[in-house]
Amino acid sequence: MAVVRKNIITNPAVRDAFIEGVLRLKREDSTLKTTAFGIPGPPAPVRTYDLFVIWHYRAMMTPVPPNGDTNIRNAAHRGPVFLPWHRFMLNLFEAHLQRVLGDPGFGLPYWDWSIDGSLPSPETALIWKPDFMGGQGDPVNDGPFAFNPGDPNGFRVRLDSGPNVNLRQTDRGLRRAFASGSPTLPNALDVGAAYNTLPAPFGDPDLATYDFAPWLANSRGFRSRLEGFTGTGLHNQVHRWIGGDMAPASSPNDPVFYLHHANVDRLWEGWMNRHGRTYLPSMAESADLLGHRIDDPLISPLGAGATPRTTLDNTALFTYDVVP
Repeated sequence: MAVVRKNIITNPAVRDAFIEGVLRLKREDSTLKTTAFGIPGPPAPVRTYDLFVIWHYRAMMTPVPPNGDTNIRNAAHRGPVFLPWHRFMLNLFEAHLQRVLGDPGFGLPYWDWSIDGSLPSPETALIWKPDFMGGQGDPVNDGPFAFNPGDPNGFRVRLDSGPNVNLRQTDRGLRRAFASGSPTLPNALDVGAAYNTLPAPFGDPDLATYDFAPWLANSRGFRSRLEGFTGTGLHNQVHRWIGGDMAPASSPNDPVFYLHHANVDRLWEGWMNRHGRTYLPSMAESADLLGHRIDDPLISPLGAGATPRTTLDNTALFTYDVVP
């Protein structure tokens, strides 16, 4: 039976379960140590939550095509696989939350940032209050993920990266710096523009197609618009506005990452409801696009693999309470 992914702002029970599940995954040792991933320093247990941080970082550091430039395209971003890859990641994270909560009916909540983007001061939104995700700071010092140096089982950032800094061991609190990389969040008009397929100059008919050759970050189509390389920003803009740990390749360090990407996934689901569960590129494209073609495997160190095709219709696994 499909679970329902709900708005975290309007569902306190789901909010509380998400927080509890994240904290449990942060306390839970996986069977792997940092040496298994070539992370410098003494061998240290990798918490289950941090496996997702490693996975996301490594995907961003894997250029496509091989030996290319990750600023052109990588294994999870800047190309067509962006939405299927992150859906696969969310599905696995949701399954781990269900496991540690003992609740197979738990659905990963989403945060509709377009509502907060319409506020005069997005930093005053409910999502940043202490009973939700807490606010900004270095470190964040309120809410469920506040840093307590004396609590080894509290929420701690144990692996991070940064500009010109590879994944490394650390032990610190979560960081956020609102409006540090973008002055505001996307709003409802920005989201509406991503669905506007009217003929020019009133819209962009290319948005009715998922993606276009040459399959780059800023190619025409809906994927690039939602990822934020064309148009108003959307996904990328949210990462930039939150800043701190949401900025580098280790961005899953911030639990808001999952609420953000669940909303991105919800927007994709709405687009597919309108334009069909279609994906490009096909397998006829060059093997230089390996990982971005419809039947290429999406490899994960956390579970069985998937392909972009297998992520197009996941309605047997989950639905959203509201789909745009």
